[in-house]
Amino acid sequence: MKLAPTETLLCTHDAGVLRVTLNRPDRRNALSPRMIDELLAVFAQASSETALRALVLRGAAGSFCAGADVKEMASTNAQNAAAIATDPKQAIARGNRRFGELVSSLQQISAPVIAVVEGSVMGGGIGLVCASDIAIALQSSRFGLPETGLGLIPAQIAPFVVQRIGLTQARRLMLTGARFDGSEAARIGLVHEVCADVAALEAAVENTLTQLRRCAPQANAATKRLVLGSLGRPLPEVLDEAAQVFAAASVSEEAREGTLAFVQKRAPSWAQ
Repeated sequence: MKLAPTETLLCTHDAGVLRVTLNRPDRRNALSPRMIDELLAVFAQASSETALRALVLRGAAGSFCAGADVKEMASTNAQNAAAIATDPKQAIARGNRRFGELVSSLQQISAPVIAVVEGSVMGGGIGLVCASDIAIALQSSRFGLPETGLGLIPAQIAPFVVQRIGLTQARRLMLTGARFDGSEAARIGLVHEVCADVAALEAAVENTLTQLRRCAPQANAATKRLVLGSLGRPLPEVLDEAAQVFAAASVSEEAREGTLAFVQKRAPSWAQ
């Protein structure tokens, strides 16, 4: 997998694992328009990489993501003054919708996505966590949805937050802007595992990658598509589709290899 140079990200690809690190530590890895563009390009490339086993997303210098970079957004708005003068609300709406594209593109990557969460996790940073399949956090991480305290709205991340933690908790956190730590994030289902220190966090990430490597990559991709595609659809329709997906998987090369490996009491080829 050949990765294009990036200005705001650190990306490495090794043994089927793409590691993407948000790299604006002086801004606690807040999302600038440039970072959003670069993330969209990397996520698009990841989506087309059939051999990808996992994507690991984290932030540099012990901070995950402080949300949108308000100062950078204001600067961009100033540069786009002509468009804003013509139709200010629509110009702002287009910029806001771009972030929704980002979270959607992360969620739709076929390979499992692991969010490694440390330090500040605010606003849009929580949106990225909600789009991950597996989230592992330091207990000391600080989460919050501060938008309403700024007179703004957590617009694009709202549906992802509701899907992740449910309507009741989403309403409470969005309407109060309350700050909370990793333990509370685990209690409400935002993250799956909480670690006391960085060493434990790194070990948990590697353990998760080991678990993922035991699973057939195309079976994982099909499972992820089926689960995400089931949201908001009638149950009979979902079950009909699930039967077809299961049938396709049953006659696949992965199923043949997995069954043979089980009989021969060995690891399947994708786990070796």
